[in-house]
Order: sequence, then structure tokens, then C-alpha cells
Amino acid sequence: MINKKKPLIFIYRFLFNNGKTLSFEINLDSETLEYVAGEDFAPTQISKLDYHQCPNCPLDEKEHIYCPVARNLEHILRKFKDIVSYEKVTVLVETFDRTYSTQTSVQHGLSSLMGILMVSSGCPLLGKLKPMVRFHLPFANLEETIFRSASTYLLGQFIKYKKGEQPDWDMEGLVRIYQEIEDVNASLANRVRSLVGRDAHINALIALDVFAKELPQTIRESLQEFEYLFLNSKN
Repeated sequence: MINKKKPLIFIYRFLFNNGKTLSFEINLDSETLEYVAGEDFAPTQISKLDYHQCPNCPLDEKEHIYCPVARNLEHILRKFKDIVSYEKVTVLVETFDRTYSTQTSVQHGLSSLMGILMVSSGCPLLGKLKPMVRFHLPFANLEETIFRSASTYLLGQFIKYKKGEQPDWDMEGLVRIYQEIEDVNASLANRVRSLVGRDAHINALIALDVFAKELPQTIRESLQEFEYLFLNSKN
């Protein structure tokens, strides 16, 4: 049985070669998978909802002063704005069940951290990917991300089917989700560019956008690159 009361805490530690360390504790509500802000932070203009607002944003600025994603990203990204994206760093990710570790670029480690915040911050568009956060895989590559996205979506469709609802086995809905996310990423990039400095923060977002651009085409090709996994399956 899945323990829905188990703490959902992700602690990201960036250990730089010069001895500097940046640590971030990401707390999620164990049932809603919504991000629970821990530290006080005063967002600036770049987090205002109407500042480079996404063209497909369903939120009303009369009810939402700030973009929920930008608000939660801003205080983290400010700490990386003077860091070069390709700088090597050791990143540790501690969870309730295990600890992950890798030596990678700042850009790659930061992308992994941003991925959690972006889908759990309350954005109606990015929030459609929240189920993936429950089983977050730090530092996932493109192939792993596509496999997890497709598998998670199909599990959701199976649950719909068991409830008597109409499932989307062709995953056209998932294609639309990622097409919407492309627009979100473009607008977020315009916000992030306002943080004058080096390039780690903007390149981390660009790396995430690669996934959004690649997945729809992979689905249209019927996920052919994964067929080899099932050629010898007896099921």
C-alpha cells in the first residue's frame, strides 16, 4: 500500500569545488503534492502575474498578484544568477527513502530542482504533471523523462477506464499538455532573463524545455524507441 502520509521532502545540496554549498529543502503536501513554502521571501516585479504572463495562462491578476511558479522559483534562481551553467558541482538529493548523488553541471542539477517546483507551485497548466512528482527521479535524462511521462499518463488513463470514464490511450491529451508547457517555458524564460548575471539559471530552464519539445514528437512516433523493451516480454 502507498503511504500517503509519508513526508515528501526533497533536500537538494549543491557542493561546489571552492567549498561553497547551497542547500534547498522542498516540502510538498503528501496528498495534494503542492509546494509548502518554508522561508519568507519578498518576490519582486519579475514574479508579478502580468510580467511576461504566459499567453495561455488561465489565472486572473485580480485574484493572483504573483505567478505561482515565478514566485517560488525567484528566491532560488537569484542564488544561481552569478554562476556559470557548465560549472561542475556535486549534487546530493536526500529523500525519505534514499539519497541520490551525482557530479554534474550546475545547469543539470538546477533543472532537476526547478522541475519539482514548477509542477507543484499551483500553476494550472504545469500542475497537470504533478503525479510525476510523487516519484521524482533526480537528474533524469531525456529518455527517462519521456518514459516516466508516458507511463504516468497511461496509468491515469487506466484509472479513468476503471471508473467508467473515457480513457485517452493515444495520449493526445499528453501531447496537448506539453504543447502548453512550451508556451509556459518561453514566458518563464523571459522572466528569468531579467535576473542579470551569468547563465546557470536561464540554461537550466532551457534544458527543461528540451523535454517539452521532444515528447510530443516521440508520442506521434508511437514511442518506437521503447519497443525493444517489450520484444521478448512474455506478458
